[in-house]
Formats: sequence, structure tokens, C-alpha cells
Amino acid sequence: MIDIKIIISNSSSTPIYEQIKNAIISQIMNGELKEDENIPSIRSLAQDIRISVMTIKKAYDELEQEGYIITRQGKGSFVAPKNTELAKEQAKKDIEKHISQIIMIANKFDISNKDILDLFQFLMEDTTT
Repeated sequence: MIDIKIIISNSSSTPIYEQIKNAIISQIMNGELKEDENIPSIRSLAQDIRISVMTIKKAYDELEQEGYIITRQGKGSFVAPKNTELAKEQAKKDIEKHISQIIMIANKFDISNKDILDLFQFLMEDTTT
């Protein structure tokens, strides 16, 4: 069984179960947690990070519904086989978040859409050469 690294922020507006879920998704996406790896039981993780069993259960339930983990009766929870569509969707969400930040900065400093698009185009061309 692998050790999962989870840091909970009590000052965050994000619910604790979602912080746990996002930490696990992040570790799956960046390869720290690999396909078919056994992850800690709900009770074990709750004890390790000193969070309610019900909070961990909610995070695991959502991870399972979203296809990131699978639970095998009597054997525990495991990282699900990688779903490329799921990975692509997560990447799109990450890109969307960054684009929103770009828009916010551009608006704050009155940078035109054309300037942003030109910069984007320049950077895209730079990566293909």
C-alpha cells in the first residue's frame, strides 16, 4: 500500500473532502499514484491525517464515481486504469483555470485581447519549432 501525501488547509474555502479528492487526483495525474496501486483504507487515511472517516468516505466515493479509483470488496481501493478522456478533461480544467487568471491580469492592466492572442500565438509557434 502506498503513502498518499495530503496537506489540508483549514483556511481554504474548499471543503476538506474536496481538498483530499483533489490531492489524490493530482497524484494520479502526475504519476505518483500508479494504475492498480492499493491506496490506504478510509479508516487508515482518516487516522493518518486526523480527519473524520465520513469526510474521507465522501472523497473516496466521489473519486470512485469520477473513475479515479475502484473499490474491490474485501481487498480495498485501488487507482483505476487510466482513462485518457478523464485525463484530458482534467487537463482542460487546469488550462481553463490558467486562462481565467490570464484574463484577470489582462483586464487589470488593460492589455488587449489581440495582445494576449498574439502572445499566445508566438508562444505556440515557439513550442512547435
